[in-house]
Amino acid sequence: MTEVLFTPWRLAYLTSGGAGPKDACLFCVLAQESDADALIVHRARFTYVLLNRYPYSNAHLMITPYAHRAGLFDMTAEERYEVMELGALSEEILRSEYQPHGLNLGLNLGKSAGAGVVGHAHLHVVPRWDGDTNFMMVIGGTRTVPEDLGMTRNRLAPRFRELSQKVPERELA
Repeated sequence: MTEVLFTPWRLAYLTSGGAGPKDACLFCVLAQESDADALIVHRARFTYVLLNRYPYSNAHLMITPYAHRAGLFDMTAEERYEVMELGALSEEILRSEYQPHGLNLGLNLGKSAGAGVVGHAHLHVVPRWDGDTNFMMVIGGTRTVPEDLGMTRNRLAPRFRELSQKVPERELA
């Protein structure tokens, strides 16, 4: 039996040859694109938040600095601070909008650690639900994402605008 998973949103990516030249960093390229095209939900001073095009679950976010930084140690204090503040803001927004039962937040630094984009650190924020590893994943090795990525972006971007204005800027110690 042949399994078919309908994923029309991938056509543009597959026919474009990717986000840019083969040696270009995906996150450096995406930072230069429009928010809608890059699936960016929020831009801050040193970092930005975007949706993962190949998510583990619905509303899977990534937070990354604009500057090409391989790890936390390579980031400036301001970049590290902003990554964590946006991680906290992402947690609040995802809890409010999607009511997940839990969240995974993590960095995969280096190919051996599972980094899909090696050399440009990014924090994953992944909402999780009880039972989200269902038969599709266990039996078929297929994840299901019930919401279109554009719809998810349109749902989250206004919440980031709203809540980021309510969070006062804090000085670094």
